[in-house]
Amino acid sequence: MSETLQTTDVVTSDAELLDQTAVAVRAAGAALRERFGGVVRYETREELMRALAANDDTALDILRPRLTGLRPEASWVEDELDGGALPPGEWWVVDPAEGNVNHLHALPEWAVTATLVRDNQPVLTVVHLPLTGETYTALTGAGAHLDGRPLRVSATADLGLGIVATSQARPDEDEKVVRRVGSSITAMLFDALVVRTSVPATLHLVNVAAGRIDAFWQFAGARADLLPGALLVTEAGGQISDAQGRPWSPQSESFLAAAPGIHAEGVATLSR
Repeated sequence: MSETLQTTDVVTSDAELLDQTAVAVRAAGAALRERFGGVVRYETREELMRALAANDDTALDILRPRLTGLRPEASWVEDELDGGALPPGEWWVVDPAEGNVNHLHALPEWAVTATLVRDNQPVLTVVHLPLTGETYTALTGAGAHLDGRPLRVSATADLGLGIVATSQARPDEDEKVVRRVGSSITAMLFDALVVRTSVPATLHLVNVAAGRIDAFWQFAGARADLLPGALLVTEAGGQISDAQGRPWSPQSESFLAAAPGIHAEGVATLSR
């Protein structure tokens, strides 16, 4: 498939749109990879925010015109940190540098993501890891794939044998949420085999979809953090809910993605 794309190329089928979205996301990832290297030093929050914005802008300068060209009628979510439901219609939910702070610290855990949401349901998603070259894709009803190979969640049926993961609360998160994150980690340390805690959420979720990790949970969280992984995990045969086992939506206050064999155990642990 050619990696070139004219911004005026409007596509109609979701399968073709997924392919062309992947081209755009990989191009943005290549630009961020060129910026990756030594640790970016900052001494104030203002300097940190400027450094984060510089990475975001580098990727958005590529993503926005290309994705808009693919779907001119789709709206654009301006704030990647927003949560909650979207108005009706099509929306691009993009995280131009998922794990941006890791990029600044010369850590490898970062990605570029783009998800098309239609009437509040994710239709397709692309998650690209520029340092490994891996591209994870999912299309509603057509499965989840890694570089074209089908993905499947793990067959683990015992939480005590499972590797689980979560990401920390944001630095400015509500104290109740921070304490809930801490207590949930403690509960999982008793019930699961291994507990991994790091950011960003999307990289844990691609591992759930690929069967490498058995469950991921999070409290609060933005649409751009969870929508790509939610679609990937669902299309890979996983189970999505909130932490109490209720249907999940971007308005939910918690999130759980798990292999079907341990989903109920995960709910029980997080509900204690």
